Amino acid sequence: MSVDKNNLFSNLKYDFPSGLVVYLVALPLCLGVALASTGRPDLLFSGIIAGMIGGIVVGFLSGSALGVSGPAAGLVVIVLNALDTLGSFEAFLLAVVIAGILQVIAGLMKAGIIGYYFPSSIIKGMLAAIGITLILKEIPHAFGYDADFMGDEAFDQKDGQNTFTELFNAVRYSSTGAIIISAVSLGLLILFDKPFMKRIQLFRFVPGALFVVITGIFLNILFATLMPGWALSGDHMVQLPVASSAGEFFSFFKSPDFSAINNVDVYTIGLTLAIVASLETLLCVEATDKLDPYKRNTPTNRELIAQGIGNITSGLIGGLPVTQVIVRSSANIDSGGRTKMSTIIHGSILLLSALFIPAYLNYIPLASLAAILLMVGYKLSKFSLYQGMYKLGKEQFIPFIVTIIAILSTDLLKGIAIGMVVAIYFILRKNYKHSYHYFKENHRDGDVITLILSEEVTFLNKGSISATLDNLPDGSTVVIDGSKSLNIDYDVLEIIQDFKKHSAPLRNISVKTVGIHEVAVIGGH
Repeated sequence: MSVDKNNLFSNLKYDFPSGLVVYLVALPLCLGVALASTGRPDLLFSGIIAGMIGGIVVGFLSGSALGVSGPAAGLVVIVLNALDTLGSFEAFLLAVVIAGILQVIAGLMKAGIIGYYFPSSIIKGMLAAIGITLILKEIPHAFGYDADFMGDEAFDQKDGQNTFTELFNAVRYSSTGAIIISAVSLGLLILFDKPFMKRIQLFRFVPGALFVVITGIFLNILFATLMPGWALSGDHMVQLPVASSAGEFFSFFKSPDFSAINNVDVYTIGLTLAIVASLETLLCVEATDKLDPYKRNTPTNRELIAQGIGNITSGLIGGLPVTQVIVRSSANIDSGGRTKMSTIIHGSILLLSALFIPAYLNYIPLASLAAILLMVGYKLSKFSLYQGMYKLGKEQFIPFIVTIIAILSTDLLKGIAIGMVVAIYFILRKNYKHSYHYFKENHRDGDVITLILSEEVTFLNKGSISATLDNLPDGSTVVIDGSKSLNIDYDVLEIIQDFKKHSAPLRNISVKTVGIHEVAVIGGH
């Protein structure tokens, strides 16, 4: 099955329901990340602005069919520290604009190629880890314990708790009303995921997540009437800022403080944001493309430019920095989105709902939204993924598992870095072993050993080739065949030449080279 990429409206019957689900996922995450990033309830709307920009602006400009951008939990610590350093949110907005400019420059300089250098085992480990993280982090919200912000991904929390102590607290301080709402919500989501439900015409267009939210609102109103002790309020609900007038609504938007243009810290923070946001985006692009049922490839340089323009726009009107986010992107895919129209729709609904119905959105219990995120987490970390990776062998499975453990015990970028170290070790190990083919033929005049070099022989193969040459038996005949190699690094040519001219004669080894040219040995014999 193919998708018409030129006409965004041709898949609207799939993209609109998906965009609505992504909106329901994004709304609490935008608010949660904003509160955690700034520590100021009066700046909650900065997360909504970033969500709108990520959906509408980045959505239009991006080449990603299913990637969804918005404020990311991975930038929370950077934003908090930046606000402490700069002393004002407006000065920070200038840093966001600078970060966007740097991302555009990076895209124009083709820096997006970095995204192709993340091994598949690391990307799949990241997806599984985010799935587990979602489950562990959303269980407290499903139990009605909302001390931590929705969307947090880090193991250590700023309140001194961590992922596991939060689970114990959730059991100790659980809310009956929240547990009932989340249990009913999960039941509905499982029901809506069944094939027979998808055959009903109404439920093809109206997503199960919408029914879950409506049911959660209805149940909470029912509790308030019949069992007031079970009713949820305050921190257990969506808390979107509600403006009493048009003037107050427009006051939610902020402008950068351009008088801070001479502050060196602004540029340092801008550079940090650009690097971290770009890395997170490129990782999510790779992950989203792997989840895409149509196996489309996102142009990474164009993505960096789109993200850069998004951050420039977000910074100019008072929004947090934007990156592509895997939780929203995977929700988009699971909900049947087909083109980037679903991303644009989610951003548009964020804008319209913030304009016209903010008070009604505050009736939504976080327990309902936690159930939706629990399902997203489950689908990202299914048991079949672990089975498939195990069957690929330890060179794929070990980096995969290490990445999961590292992300769960630290955060996304640190976990990816640790996983990359392990993956690179296995790549070097494999490269060390498979730099050549070794043949030994028996002849009357003596054994002939042939080393046929691989297509690509780099400095990484120096160790294995040098060790093999050192261990050749004295008095043997050896043929080193490089005729099938497309490239042989200078380092390897130097080792072969030095062996042929100096080491081999001393050990009475006859050496013949095929397809290997001589090189000038700098500082050699």
